[in-house]
Amino acid sequence: MRFDEAYSGKVFIMSRPTVEESDAVIYGMPMDWTVSFRPGSRFGPNRIREASLGLEEYSPYMDKHMEEVSYFDAGDMPLPFGNPARSIEEIYAYVKQLLALKKFPLGLGGEHLVSWPIIQAMHEEYPDLKVIHIDAHADLREEYEGEVLSHSTPIRKTCELIGPENVYSFGIRSGMREEFDYAKTSGMHMFRYDVAEPLEKILPTLAGENVYVTIDIDVLDPAFAPGTGTAEAGGISSKELLRAIQLIAESNIKVVGADLVEVAPNYDPTEQTAIAASKFVREMLLGWVK
Repeated sequence: MRFDEAYSGKVFIMSRPTVEESDAVIYGMPMDWTVSFRPGSRFGPNRIREASLGLEEYSPYMDKHMEEVSYFDAGDMPLPFGNPARSIEEIYAYVKQLLALKKFPLGLGGEHLVSWPIIQAMHEEYPDLKVIHIDAHADLREEYEGEVLSHSTPIRKTCELIGPENVYSFGIRSGMREEFDYAKTSGMHMFRYDVAEPLEKILPTLAGENVYVTIDIDVLDPAFAPGTGTAEAGGISSKELLRAIQLIAESNIKVVGADLVEVAPNYDPTEQTAIAASKFVREMLLGWVK
């Protein structure tokens, strides 16, 4: 992959013209090859970019203007359609290049399996890595109907890679009994239903740590984000997720990378999901990129 060629498609608002000028790189992973219910998240990254055109450039949450952070939108990766194994390899190689350039990687999905190769690359760069996972689903399956490469498996794979004690899941309200049993017995940290309140209690224990944050848009209640592949009733509000992003920004942890996944715009003709996602990306850029 090269970053020295101009991306001809839509870019996130106020993207710098070259990667050299940036501290962070936004990149899209248009993959939904393993979804078990409704496909369409491969269209998410571009809709998030389009929705960003309606954003204010100032954030009252962070008290910062987008001029204060430098980032480059590299566009979407050209992933091999229908081939999850090769797609994972290419995402891994892409993120390795970003880390070699000392850039903060901010990925847009795509299904949640795309987070797995990113976490692999991040762990090689930061062997002491911790992961904050914000989602409706546990994603702790070992396989889905015999397929080990599935959007329901990335957090189980992460636990096996970095140790379950280094994984913190928030907002969880869906999964198999076996997934919740694994969370109880493995030593991982799972917080059901809510995000901001338990996160506020946990963040001080992670002070000084290198942390990767992965956010699945379906942590929101479908009333706030209907445009996702596996919507789950009983979720949090957009306001609570904004508060969670702010809490992370105000904490003493070192966020070393992040992603936002599972926006599937075809199921939301109002575009409220993409609009919300673009605002979350703005806050992540302003709050987490140092």
